[in-house]
Amino acid sequence: MQQHHKKLADVLPKSFLDLLDNDFNFIEPSYIKGGPWIKHFGHSNSLCARVMRAITNHALIGEYCLRFFPRKDFSCLCGKYPIESRCHVLHECRRFNNYWNLRRDTISQFVSFLEYNLNAFSKGEGIT
Repeated sequence: MQQHHKKLADVLPKSFLDLLDNDFNFIEPSYIKGGPWIKHFGHSNSLCARVMRAITNHALIGEYCLRFFPRKDFSCLCGKYPIESRCHVLHECRRFNNYWNLRRDTISQFVSFLEYNLNAFSKGEGIT
């Protein structure tokens, strides 16, 4: 009997943020030796928490919290988006700088965006 092995990325939710390594290869989610991300942000617990919230789409922003509190207002604080989403925070929100480059979504650029924008994906920053 042939056994089928699935890659970890095939069984994880599709809400993982697609990021590239510095050679522009997609980073496959893994837990082996701390995974492929930890070396970029392991020096800071708060940065690590925000990175993981953003990568897994479990940040306390509108699109995540809407599932648990459907009667609350989850529009973005910038006033331009009806539901604050990870994509909006990273690519469109005027509350954050223009550091994020739409064409080069490497892990190092993503971490730099979060280091420069301390409120992005922080604990409950946008929830009112």
